[in-house]
Amino acid sequence: MKILLIQPKSKRRPMDTDLKLRMSPSLALLTIANLTPPEIEVVIINENVDKIDYNFPADLVGITVTVDALPRAAEIAEKFKRKGRTVVAGGIHITACPKETAPFFDSICVGKAEGVWAKMLEDFTAKKLEKIYRDPVDSQVSSPLYNFKSKKKYIYNNVISTSRGCPFSCDFCYNSNCNIHYMNREIDDVITDIKTINRRHILFIDDNFIGNPVWTEKFLKEIIPMRLKWSAAITSNVTDKMLDLMVESGCQSLFIGFESLNQDSLRAVHKVQNNRGNFEILVERLHSRGIMINASIVFGLPNDTEKIFDETLEWCVKNRIETVTAHILTPYPGTKLYEKMLSEEKIIDFDLSHYDTAHVVIKPDGMTPETLYTGYINFYKKLYSFKNIIKRMPISKKQRVPFLLFNFMYRKFGRLSSALARIIPLEYMGKIAAKLSYKL
Repeated sequence: MKILLIQPKSKRRPMDTDLKLRMSPSLALLTIANLTPPEIEVVIINENVDKIDYNFPADLVGITVTVDALPRAAEIAEKFKRKGRTVVAGGIHITACPKETAPFFDSICVGKAEGVWAKMLEDFTAKKLEKIYRDPVDSQVSSPLYNFKSKKKYIYNNVISTSRGCPFSCDFCYNSNCNIHYMNREIDDVITDIKTINRRHILFIDDNFIGNPVWTEKFLKEIIPMRLKWSAAITSNVTDKMLDLMVESGCQSLFIGFESLNQDSLRAVHKVQNNRGNFEILVERLHSRGIMINASIVFGLPNDTEKIFDETLEWCVKNRIETVTAHILTPYPGTKLYEKMLSEEKIIDFDLSHYDTAHVVIKPDGMTPETLYTGYINFYKKLYSFKNIIKRMPISKKQRVPFLLFNFMYRKFGRLSSALARIIPLEYMGKIAAKLSYKL
């Protein structure tokens, strides 16, 4: 039996280069591969990296689906079904919108694959595949297959998840969907993954690394002797006790969902864990510990006006925010925000390939769609100008090398770095960057 697992090609956002598309392999597909019995041949294709061979003699084709990739995933599924292949699908968008996505595939998985993949394979072999499989909420998260062959094609092969979901349910986030559930992994399993990767530089890619503070504190204490250098995504309600443990265990940078400088906007989408009045205090608490910040910002929230772009830029520069990931408010189908905006007739674009937070698909309250898009693009240009890169230089000397590498080699001169990747394998570029940044 042969199984072909596919990650559909993503469209590149205006501020990104091909480096973004080759950042890391799909942990979802690597996990599926690890769940598959060893006697079954599994081939993984990331369409951002390789072409799909539609003549591959697969008995079963599996596709992981995000919202913006659904149109492409449907095209891929149709081509394989024409050749008589059975196509199954899963992923965050399938889980959020099973009714809407099921018609494109022979079968779908709602929730984690860990609780249903074995059953899907069994039913497929017995020729009694069901249309929808639902993962038991309490099924445990499995490890990905880290010893895959194509590591040289990615910048980071040191990516680990310690949990699924988030305990908060902000309206614009997939975690507001009733099919998305939060749970932590077993600590021993995560540590086993770290040892398997055999690298001191680790990227934890959870939606919320501190979703369960008791679990996180215990985990951080366990990894202190490993002398790691790591990054993660957290919410703004982090405590000083947690930050001290993070520093002691090797934290270098944190992705934080500030989302907006407008408290009314935060309140409108039920971002209850954020307090605008404490943002500068939080930044100081992080910077005083030598931790870099990657701030998530969303433009186009309720109560936003065109003033929000300059206000946010000024705040980021003044507070020396090392990196910013900005988004245009996008109502993902299956979220509370989508249902609200749909009922208010504020959604103006239903092409899901545009639902990548880099297109305007809504009628914003305080500005025109054109102003929202232009403000978003100009914010990026201004933030990563030479002048503002220098103004945002970290006070902590140990963070200046990673800061300059990201701001110049990834953002400012990303096309040059992308061209270098044709000569130097991306995995080596990632290792070199980690060595320069953290003296590994």
